[in-house]
Amino acid sequence: MLEQLLIFTRGGLILWTCKELGNALKGSPIDTLIRSCLLEERSGAASYNYDAPGASYTLKWTFHNELGLVFVAVYQRILHLLYVDDLLALVRREFSEIYDPKRTVYNDFDETFRQLRMEAEARAEELKKSKQMVKPVNNSKKQGQAQKAGFDKGSKKREGSSAAGGGDDNDEGKGRKLENGHSNGNIFEIDEPRMTAAVNGKENTSSNFSAFDVSKLQKRTKGGKKTDTVVNKGSKVDPKKKVTKKNRVWDDAPPETKLDFTDPVDGNGDGNEKIEVVPASQGESMMDVEEIISSDGEGEEDDNVQKDSKPEATKKGWFSSMFQSIAGKANLEKGDLEPALKALKDRLMTKNVAEEIAEKLCESVAASLEGKKLASFTRVSSTVQAAMEEALVRILTPRRSIDILRDVHAAKEQRKPYVVVFVGVNGVGKSTNLAKVAYWLLQHNVSVMMAACDTFRSGAVEQLRTHARRLQIPIFEKGYEKDPAIVAKEAIQEATRNGSDVVLVDTAGRMQDNEPLMRALSKLIYLNNPDLVLFVGEALVGNDAVDQLSKFNQKLADLSTSSTPRLIDGILLTKFDTIDDKVGAALSMVYISGAPVMFVGCGQSYTDLKKLNVKSIVKTLLK
Repeated sequence: MLEQLLIFTRGGLILWTCKELGNALKGSPIDTLIRSCLLEERSGAASYNYDAPGASYTLKWTFHNELGLVFVAVYQRILHLLYVDDLLALVRREFSEIYDPKRTVYNDFDETFRQLRMEAEARAEELKKSKQMVKPVNNSKKQGQAQKAGFDKGSKKREGSSAAGGGDDNDEGKGRKLENGHSNGNIFEIDEPRMTAAVNGKENTSSNFSAFDVSKLQKRTKGGKKTDTVVNKGSKVDPKKKVTKKNRVWDDAPPETKLDFTDPVDGNGDGNEKIEVVPASQGESMMDVEEIISSDGEGEEDDNVQKDSKPEATKKGWFSSMFQSIAGKANLEKGDLEPALKALKDRLMTKNVAEEIAEKLCESVAASLEGKKLASFTRVSSTVQAAMEEALVRILTPRRSIDILRDVHAAKEQRKPYVVVFVGVNGVGKSTNLAKVAYWLLQHNVSVMMAACDTFRSGAVEQLRTHARRLQIPIFEKGYEKDPAIVAKEAIQEATRNGSDVVLVDTAGRMQDNEPLMRALSKLIYLNNPDLVLFVGEALVGNDAVDQLSKFNQKLADLSTSSTPRLIDGILLTKFDTIDDKVGAALSMVYISGAPVMFVGCGQSYTDLKKLNVKSIVKTLLK
């Protein structure tokens, strides 16, 4: 049964709802659809599933882009209603005829909807009956085919057994060829199963002779025994003697000395090692420097648009294209948008955007433009590009505040430390960029403590300890093979006692498919409830960005013992200085997770950390 059907404008004004249905929806499926699907450029999908306590809904929708209307139907997911798409199309057609922008109440549409609903249900019932009538015919055909196949298999089996029992002249000839020592690859392929059957002792009682006898072949072939003995001699290895590879010793070479750069036994690592201290006043972090965008690419974009539109002009002719650009096209259709969208998808993929994300974006843009009227003196390609630019800006712009300094001061007023956990796969630069964030916080007079919770990788604690010494900030460590969740909890308690403002928690790198490590990470987040969970990812990844972030979020949700699990709150994008214009990883990560890019690592020094410039990224993607 249909739960709800409503019509509203793109501005959010509800024009009509079905009073007959009147079922109170559990949760807020419509708000969730608008927030997480329609506003996030996922409107190209066929449906949206919403789970609420005690109910599971499926939502379907359609647009009238020319009038700016949205039609949404809600029903229980378990029902699988077949007439919803047809009903939405009928409602869209009838309501667009009576729609008036100045009018806000449409009570007279109730009777029309009742008739449309009965019509759609009747069509669905007829379709269901026609399918049921067709099914027996198909079943009888399948049964006939199955019987025929059974007869064929039986005849093949009988032929096979007769061939094995009666003996074939061709098989005899093949056996003689083998005995004479003439090998043929095809012969081995055919006779190999028989040979293995004879060796395993599974002989056919009906057959008087086999394809060939292995013992006879060994006797008649010259040197057969010799090869066997050679193999046996070579295969004899003394189990007591272990063969170890020795280093080559060159003439007049000095004796090798074992290199050992580990810390002294006391564990503090002081010794005579000299580490350069980096004061917070050494250089200004790029986080506080405003990036200036040049306007050199505008002319290039226009040139690209003109190049893309040249084939259309040659096909349609000069006069027709000029007349169409002046008068404007009546309504944009899917066929008009496909060439421009295909070129735009290829361009996004060359910028390292994941293929799945590029395809979904193009579908969403097509859904928002289909049915709209093309304005005068505008081309389809430029209209599509403008719509894509708006969509990219909307996706990359954070939906919430990402001002960490404000959040730190708010936590300081509550007399508790602000906790940031850095997570990610192996080798992306979590520890290095954690030190960059610490340096940036020190420049804003925020006291920082590091927590070495990477108790898995060798050298991880020493690496973080080196950064802590250079920046002159405290570090909390417990060594290796400890529970990282407990280490993080003790670090937060220590920071509360010492009055530290921020605790930066370093975790072990882990692949998204490693369930034991993902379970440990889920436990760390659940036990300590950090204020911010930062996913550290490389800007070099392409399609793997979708897999990493989606599986990280999925594992954190599945393995958490809480009813409301914590997911990734933000993204730190590393190695951004190595990708030139291949900036698509930022778009892929934000699109798949919904989390904003909060930091961008662009170098190897402590000052090389900056904010993501949305306009610059969008401009680079569409260039």
